[in-house]
Amino acid sequence: MPDTIHRARLQRAILAQDCTGGASRLGTTIALEVESLTKTFRDGGRKSVRAVDNATFHVEEGEVVGLLGPNGAGKTTTIKCALGLMRPDSGRIRVFGEDAQAGYPGILRKMSAVLEGSRNLYWRLTVWENILFFSALHGVASSEDKAYFNHLLNLFSLEDKRDVEVRKLSQGMKQKTSVVCALARRTPLVFLDEPTLGLDVETSLELRALLKQLAIEEDRAFVVSSHDMDVIQDVCGRVIIMSQGRVVVDDRVNSLMNLFRTKAYRIVLRGSAPAGLEERLRQEFADASVGGVDSGTEVRVTLSEDDDIYRLMDILRGLDGVIDEISHEEIDMEKVYLEIVRKERERS
Repeated sequence: MPDTIHRARLQRAILAQDCTGGASRLGTTIALEVESLTKTFRDGGRKSVRAVDNATFHVEEGEVVGLLGPNGAGKTTTIKCALGLMRPDSGRIRVFGEDAQAGYPGILRKMSAVLEGSRNLYWRLTVWENILFFSALHGVASSEDKAYFNHLLNLFSLEDKRDVEVRKLSQGMKQKTSVVCALARRTPLVFLDEPTLGLDVETSLELRALLKQLAIEEDRAFVVSSHDMDVIQDVCGRVIIMSQGRVVVDDRVNSLMNLFRTKAYRIVLRGSAPAGLEERLRQEFADASVGGVDSGTEVRVTLSEDDDIYRLMDILRGLDGVIDEISHEEIDMEKVYLEIVRKERERS
């Protein structure tokens, strides 16, 4: 029977990661629904800052959704409103169908979070004492729950740190302990604000793999806010991008990657640039650029169609250019994100 349950959860999680952005799929459970959320901060005088501006989005059960945006975009304010740490000026937040504002404090038992990393923890308590304390606040303290706590310690390679005070741990171990304390509460909705902040590359990769595993195995909903684009690209199935308090993008990671995928090439020619090269290239490719590098001449060009590469080669050969190197510039989530933010700033 456990294997059957595990397979069912795995299938639901895979379906959730294949869903498109926007409207929810028929029959799925909405873990978090944010509708027309607005929050303004005032300094006591006439100045005010609208941190969140009519934001609307949802997160489904079993989904891992990235929440992105530059500093001041409204990400953390949105999370704090959802958690009940701030009261919005207007709008509605529902957690598994319940009105979050009306349902406190009971609704809090359905949510957990990592905010500000290891500052969430009591540093003079041990790892195990922190887990027991925070889970008890959610009424999670049975023998079965404690077996699950030990499972998490083992999963996150913290079993040998069980009885060590948090203040004596490395930054990476503290961060993992924060995540374990959030997961130990066994809530179906988990917010992770900068979960890999301050981690070395190896620990960051390990944590990302664990989050993907838990989303699939336990059918939880995760909202991950991070400036680390590798985390978002690797862990999240869908991404929400905020700018100046507004939701400007809500789409699948793969869809965004395909939308912004370019046919950008870098070509190095032997020796100095052939006469008239840049002028000839720009007749065909408006963004073409030519510059000098140590090994010769560098050409950068973005093509509209796959067949344009043959026209490019014909131009270079016609001008007696000798190609030493050619490479295709791959798109990644960081480039996609920066391009979206740049366009939003131009519109403002």
